[in-house]
Amino acid sequence: QVQLVESGGGLVQAGGSLRLSCAASGRTFSTYTMGWFRQAPGKEREFVAAIRYGITYYADSVKGRFTISRDNVKNTVYLQMNSLKPEDTAVYYCASGYRRTFQPGVGDYDYWGQGTQVTVSS
Repeated sequence: QVQLVESGGGLVQAGGSLRLSCAASGRTFSTYTMGWFRQAPGKEREFVAAIRYGITYYADSVKGRFTISRDNVKNTVYLQMNSLKPEDTAVYYCASGYRRTFQPGVGDYDYWGQGTQVTVSS
């Protein structure tokens, strides 16, 4: 059974930092794209960052502020978020993609975590 469990969310002031973790089990995740998405109230879920075979991809809105990484031994993916802004407030989801190449669409990922809340106060 595939499981993704996020942790590390919380409340932080603008300009602060948080590191999200996603512990994965039930699949050889090193061979799959792992991504982070977020969903703010009233908005659609959107791509944030992904990593595949060491190559990283970012949404323009987080480029230069967020860093995705993975530890294949621990089967864990991280999202380091720096210089946080109030508009980064959302529920953040970890996901595992099934395509042979990187794709940023929600439909390109078949397993999802339960989400972790990130709130950035101004």
